[in-house]
Amino acid sequence: MCILERGTQAYSSLPKLISFSAGNMVEWCLPQDIDLEGVEFKSMASGSHKIQSDFIYFRKGLCFGLACFANMPVESELERGARMKSVGILSPSYTLLYRYMHFLENQVRHQLEMPGHYSHLEAFYDDKKGVLPDSKGTPSSQQPVHWLPSIHRYMYPEMKITHPAGCMSQFIKFFGEQILVLWKFALLRKRILIFSPPPVGVVCYRVYCCCCLANVSLPGLGGTVPESKPFFYVNVADIEMLETEVSYVACTTEKIFEQKQDLYDVYVDNQNVKTHHEHLQPLLKINSADKEKYRRLNDQRQMLMYSQEVGEDCSSCEEDLFILFFMEQNNRIFQTLMEVSASQDKTLTADHARGMGLDPQGDRSFLMDLLEVYGIDVMLVIDNPCCT
Repeated sequence: MCILERGTQAYSSLPKLISFSAGNMVEWCLPQDIDLEGVEFKSMASGSHKIQSDFIYFRKGLCFGLACFANMPVESELERGARMKSVGILSPSYTLLYRYMHFLENQVRHQLEMPGHYSHLEAFYDDKKGVLPDSKGTPSSQQPVHWLPSIHRYMYPEMKITHPAGCMSQFIKFFGEQILVLWKFALLRKRILIFSPPPVGVVCYRVYCCCCLANVSLPGLGGTVPESKPFFYVNVADIEMLETEVSYVACTTEKIFEQKQDLYDVYVDNQNVKTHHEHLQPLLKINSADKEKYRRLNDQRQMLMYSQEVGEDCSSCEEDLFILFFMEQNNRIFQTLMEVSASQDKTLTADHARGMGLDPQGDRSFLMDLLEVYGIDVMLVIDNPCCT
């Protein structure tokens, strides 16, 4: 675990614990020999001094972190009238970090009010350090999502958002039909960067939701395809790392990233999704097949909510429905493509496209990119629309 401090700030890590101070510094951590270079910037988002509290997910090497930030006014010239801390944890997997959110929120408030008292953090570390393998062992990061054999609430990352409607519900409401644009870019394993001013916690959940759009459960698919990596929050200290990545989904509070077009393929600013790559421009347009998919998704959500209201279905949740909807869509596409690839003439027609739930014309460039990215050997015979 670790406590991080800007002027005063805190962070903790599983199975490691940390703490920070004065200009984004590590104030305290367990174990003491852990490499925390750069974590003082990852666990306190740029611009967070303008808000009272936040939470943030981030990536540090092979580990993932969750930190809770809080800002408290103080009568101190040394601290410039404000004490800011972030307490966080590091783990080989991000799937269970949300379970410690409440503890971290309490501890960051405790560190603001009683700086330097670490007994609760020490007890937490001693209790949890044996739960997960240490960094010297084989990291237990989750399998790439496209290898999941079947859908089940315990088989994909479970991240509960603080809003009672849930993570996926907020994602759908925020982006609307634009989630179909994000779906295509995620399936093509593009570098997706989401910008938002603080607070950044809810934006970290959008990163997770974007990765869920690309779930495929067909065996033997994508062995050479880059993994869809959730990097969560990134800042200028991560530029060198991002330069080497061919596929990721991340978020940032730093507007300077918009100018660094070599670092991303897709830039998302609020609901505005854009790309500077000319060949990807057609994917930004919502077509008739996208509208139909969005209508079906909303119909299924309404049916789920109705069944829950009348007490017929208490086991399913909107997260299940969301992930299953896109997994089934993705499976249908790749099942068709593999069948055509195994056929004698290897010809992919407009009827095949419609059978996959795609628009033969509007999704032509998407299909061409999909075949190239996944190395599927078929011949696309869908003509471009005539100019009249």
